[in-house]
Amino acid sequence: MALVTTPTVNDGPLFAEVNMSSDFNAPTVRATVVQASTIFYDTPATLDKAERLLAEAASYGAQIVVFPEAFIGGYPRGSNFGVSIGNRTAKGKEDFRKYHSAAIDVPGPEVDRLAAMAGKYKVYLVMGVIEREGYTLYCTVIFFDSQGCYLGKHRKLMPTALERIIWGFGDGSTIPVFETPIGKIGAAICWENKMPLLRTAMYAKGVEIYCAPTADSREVWQASMTHIALEGGCFVLSANQFCRRRDYPSPPEYVFAGTEENLTPDSVVCAGGSVIISPSGAVLAGPSYEGEALISADLDLGEIARAKFDFDVVGHYSRPEVLSLVVKDHPTSPVTFTSTSTKIEDKTK
Repeated sequence: MALVTTPTVNDGPLFAEVNMSSDFNAPTVRATVVQASTIFYDTPATLDKAERLLAEAASYGAQIVVFPEAFIGGYPRGSNFGVSIGNRTAKGKEDFRKYHSAAIDVPGPEVDRLAAMAGKYKVYLVMGVIEREGYTLYCTVIFFDSQGCYLGKHRKLMPTALERIIWGFGDGSTIPVFETPIGKIGAAICWENKMPLLRTAMYAKGVEIYCAPTADSREVWQASMTHIALEGGCFVLSANQFCRRRDYPSPPEYVFAGTEENLTPDSVVCAGGSVIISPSGAVLAGPSYEGEALISADLDLGEIARAKFDFDVVGHYSRPEVLSLVVKDHPTSPVTFTSTSTKIEDKTK
């Protein structure tokens, strides 16, 4: 991994940090976003990698660590799963079977292991996963506290483009903001961060540390992250993978549709761009495009009140008598049973 040119760091990953603390009475939180690739189709190995990265972040004093979108289970970049209008190929169906096998149940043994990691290293952990519920997959973020307790999850509300053929849609019941000793923590995933009403719902819940796991490494992503920090008066922690072609299985097992012939094993297929931004819009750390990295900053929570003095989008700068939002936050289900249990009496006795 690349190094930051600082005399206090002699070894380890890229670890850009800015100490913004200027208020003696305001707490400061050390935050780290992880920029690293999944080990595709190998969830146990990816969990091992996650623990190594988490341990390294904790050794630098991280109190909250955010991993990229779909870190556990993998982001299937370049794959089309053999889909065209009116047709699905046999290979595409097999690709989905393998992808489904790499996903995790929430709750489940992988969640238990992640919880144990969070407790072992005493960090709040925000992890992007591919969640499996039956035979439907969801792009999900799961949250853990520093005592090793699973807090809950957020399912991506709106998958983007071809993501919709492999991932289900979340509902309003999984838009949590968790109140913790280090601040109120929530998350939105990749392009759902562009959904103004979703952001407004999170602002209304008081989000202070706004986590944005993503798969978007374009430079324009930085504008969205800065806007959210300013709009919400919150810290924004955006984590993306850094991947080369060799981080995915080789063809023909895995094919980058339309670009495979132009790629070498060293070709960068996702350049990262992970970043931490303050409520004033200042970039505290990142963006990094150089390789796998741990990107960290000290968050002065006093910055939130200073930013909200200027602009509180769901407070003094709102006009509820003119504009308002209703969030349907109940779970949705395609099938509802009128009774929760059925007693069958054995009449043979």
